[in-house]
Amino acid sequence: MCLIVFSLRQHPDFPLVVAANRDEFFQRPTAAMDWWTSETAGREVLAGRDLLSGGTWLAVDIHGRVSAVTNVREASLVPGPRSRGELPLMALAEDPGTLEPRLQEQKDQYAGFNLVSLNTQHGWYFSNHDARPGRHVHRGTYGLSNHLLQTPWPKLLRLRNSVTGLLESASARATEEFHDNLIERLYDTTPAPDHELPDTGVGIERERFLSSPFIIGSNYGTRATTIVTVSTSGEIRVTEQVWAPEGKKEEARSFCWQRPA
Repeated sequence: MCLIVFSLRQHPDFPLVVAANRDEFFQRPTAAMDWWTSETAGREVLAGRDLLSGGTWLAVDIHGRVSAVTNVREASLVPGPRSRGELPLMALAEDPGTLEPRLQEQKDQYAGFNLVSLNTQHGWYFSNHDARPGRHVHRGTYGLSNHLLQTPWPKLLRLRNSVTGLLESASARATEEFHDNLIERLYDTTPAPDHELPDTGVGIERERFLSSPFIIGSNYGTRATTIVTVSTSGEIRVTEQVWAPEGKKEEARSFCWQRPA
């Protein structure tokens, strides 16, 4: 997962909105989003599955709690001893007060990561590249890419502003339309101008290629767009649009249920 925008208590109908693009190599084996029982989370989760290392990049539980991970972009691609894909599942299993000290002790076991855990009231963010890891986040609309939370990369600002604008006209009476519109906004292939590109050590050509909210490529690119909304009435709706190489549409999946009392 490489770009996430989430909104907490910014709309009277939708206290939680999550919109995310997952970027990955197309050859990496992946199972589409579905319900499955995670031993790490200790419960049933709605999530895609990384069939190479296990785990996932974004997971939702039956109560509408959402957790997701992004990598930190750096020149070295050396993996850590443990897979980052277990982190979203751990975040659904434990509250931040328990998980944070454990991640502090084990943060060197993972390659660079950002982890968010969200519900309709607040969120929590942890990065093993943050000077003060472990932050609670409250009302607002936030963006997370492959650096720290709210780092103003062009694609993050572009998508965060787009989602914020779309949220102003959203209605619980047209949730499916809202999801469709969000997917359309996340399919944004506009590259950033060179003078706005970050320097993360991967070279200017790679920075250009990765600079748009939606990445189109033959070997690497955006593979899935995921939208999650939780309404004040307790309706939880999740939509995943899968993408093939060169940004071609593949399967779309939708899930909707009522949050347990």
